[in-house]
Amino acid sequence: MRQQCCSCGCADSKGSLADLPVGTKATVVGISPQSRGRKKFADVGIVPGTELLIEAHAPFGGLIRVKVMEASMALHKDDAACIMLEKNGGCQR
Repeated sequence: MRQQCCSCGCADSKGSLADLPVGTKATVVGISPQSRGRKKFADVGIVPGTELLIEAHAPFGGLIRVKVMEASMALHKDDAACIMLEKNGGCQR
């Protein structure tokens, strides 16, 4: 069972990009060394210290839309699972 960060029932403040709900602001803390997209992520600005906003999840769960700096982009959920994040400012609900 996942640890709760507050009384609202949301998940703790760390996790992968694939696990966070829509509307969450988070900071990249690392990228899995086994990720096939490490260079691709760096090319678009997804590096440790970058702030992201989770904008949407596709209806069937295949894609996740995130805002990185001033650009929005879609990532496959498998790739998003390799990006480790920490929520900004505690609970976002």
